[in-house]
Amino acid sequence: MKVLVIGSGGREHALVWKIAQSPLVRRVYCAPGNPGIGRLAENVPLKVDDLAGLLAFAKKEGIGLTVVGPELPLSLGIVDLFEENGLKVFGARKNAAHIEASKAFAKDLMKKYDVPTAAYEVFTEIDPAVAFIDRLGIPVVVKADGLAAGKGVIIAQSREEAVAAVTDMLSGNAFGSAGARVVIEEFLRGEEASFLAFTDGKNIIPLASAQDHKAVFDNDTGPNTGGMGAYSPAPVVTADIHEKVMQQVMRRTVDGMASEGRPYRGVLYAGLMIDGNSIKTLEFNARFGDPECQPLLMRMKSDIVPVLLATAEGDISSVRLEWNDKAAVCVVMAAGGYPGSYPKGDEISGLDKAGAIEDLFVFHAGTGEKDGRFVTNGGRVLGVTALGATVKEAIDRAYRGVKEITWKGVHYRTDIGKKALSRSA
Repeated sequence: MKVLVIGSGGREHALVWKIAQSPLVRRVYCAPGNPGIGRLAENVPLKVDDLAGLLAFAKKEGIGLTVVGPELPLSLGIVDLFEENGLKVFGARKNAAHIEASKAFAKDLMKKYDVPTAAYEVFTEIDPAVAFIDRLGIPVVVKADGLAAGKGVIIAQSREEAVAAVTDMLSGNAFGSAGARVVIEEFLRGEEASFLAFTDGKNIIPLASAQDHKAVFDNDTGPNTGGMGAYSPAPVVTADIHEKVMQQVMRRTVDGMASEGRPYRGVLYAGLMIDGNSIKTLEFNARFGDPECQPLLMRMKSDIVPVLLATAEGDISSVRLEWNDKAAVCVVMAAGGYPGSYPKGDEISGLDKAGAIEDLFVFHAGTGEKDGRFVTNGGRVLGVTALGATVKEAIDRAYRGVKEITWKGVHYRTDIGKKALSRSA
């Protein structure tokens, strides 16, 4: 079988890496891919929003399964288009992907189907939004309603910061049309975790637990990014919490989406805030997390292709997943200045040395190639991902790899996995 993966980041490199291991797969393509992905698959120079071009390519090449990585093509309806043309495709249809494309829709859905979440209201005008901020108090969370590449959330620590965030979004200065509506919600305390599951719209198969690190600097300081690192499993997700999430979050959401006439098929990602035995849902994503996908797929013992195919075909009831008992840690190496402006084209050195470390793989995200050498070509450049018998061992191995790699202005957090260590101490 031929498989097409859509996307160009670290998540897509991890998907290609895992899919290429399947005995069911003869050839892997990736559109548009990146130079690291190009070592495992054939890159296709098509943008993720070129739905017509992607469809034509899939038809021409006889693609047996298309796997959609990022949220943009899902929100544009690529799954609907491929299915209408008789092609198997893994991902949420357009009306189901709305759970990520609109934070206001997701919050209203949670409220209607009793999925635990923070108190909130939705606004299109500045004055009522500011009045609600004053009622909630500080700190407060301001979210752009639409897709903002993981950066549309501001945790305001002062009234001035909150008002500025609302004003910037609603005036169109921040995030463009994605900020035309804002969701303002209470600030939740606790520890975040990522909970992902495959679903065919009825059956639900959870993946292993994981935790992302959104803030750009150590100790969760600085602005939010697309993710600076992740690890799996996440000790904060105990057996009791896992069961509670499955019943109160995943089950209610999948059933609720079906009741709304938006049956959800694909991978459903719930961002959670856990405080003791209490869980609240921060957000939903309609795709694998990035960088959570990297450590999760490093730990997945099962062939991923059967579950992707079964999901695309609409019945995962007979699928079982096996997981490696080892922990996995991904450290994102980013360009200096990210998530703001950053340079491109700096030569990356040390990749071979890092790649020679046992139980470690370097996933490419924002890389380019110049004169046969890898160069930086994005904000999040690499995801150095390692396995270990314990979280500490995985952390140590990942940072061993990180220390081998360098380029001008490289930036990374030095505390990925620290929360897991505190829980297992």
